[in-house]
Amino acid sequence: MDFICYISTACAVIMTLAVSFTHHFLQWHLVYAYYLMLAFLYNSKNKDKPAHQYDAFVSYNANDEGWVLGELLPKLEDEQGWRLCLHHRDFQPGKPIMENITDAIYGSRKTICVVSHDYLESEWCSREIQVASFRLFDEQKDVLILVFLEDIPMQQLSPYYRMRRLLKRQTYLSWSRADAHPNLFWEKLRQALETQEHPMGEHILLTVEDRPPGERPDQ
Repeated sequence: MDFICYISTACAVIMTLAVSFTHHFLQWHLVYAYYLMLAFLYNSKNKDKPAHQYDAFVSYNANDEGWVLGELLPKLEDEQGWRLCLHHRDFQPGKPIMENITDAIYGSRKTICVVSHDYLESEWCSREIQVASFRLFDEQKDVLILVFLEDIPMQQLSPYYRMRRLLKRQTYLSWSRADAHPNLFWEKLRQALETQEHPMGEHILLTVEDRPPGERPDQ
């Protein structure tokens, strides 16, 4: 009996150490493998379909829906003629949410992430930007547009290291700083959507600033 308890305890300790090691050192390898599998499944399922059904998938938090429906949607769809994918309108009922997210991101030429404090705290928004950033780094094409609704200091982005990495490499738009020149904001967003999927590094300048708010030039 003592021997069985010893073996059971030893196995439990080994399993705990293995799980802890995997979580600490291999977490992002597993995440990468997961999104790689999603991309493979999407490409296999849709290889005979047109390349992109939408011009852009809009990733946003429900608390920011007023801005998306009141500002973004009328300007981009009604005035500029882009075809957008919105989760409340275009996701297929009954399909698993992650499958809907993957289909929307890979079925769109680009992804627009509407970033706010609420966005950063949302589990589903986090998954959406993870899939979008995986596609960005996997395809090495300019397929992601970041729109900041609020000024978010870089130190508040420290838990979201993927967001920090994107801000280091990607141009972005700031709605909170567009009060004086809203037409310029929409023109830059139109240009970002209009550009083809160039390799990363061939970006147009989306903002007057070329670094995130609050970041020093030497950071």
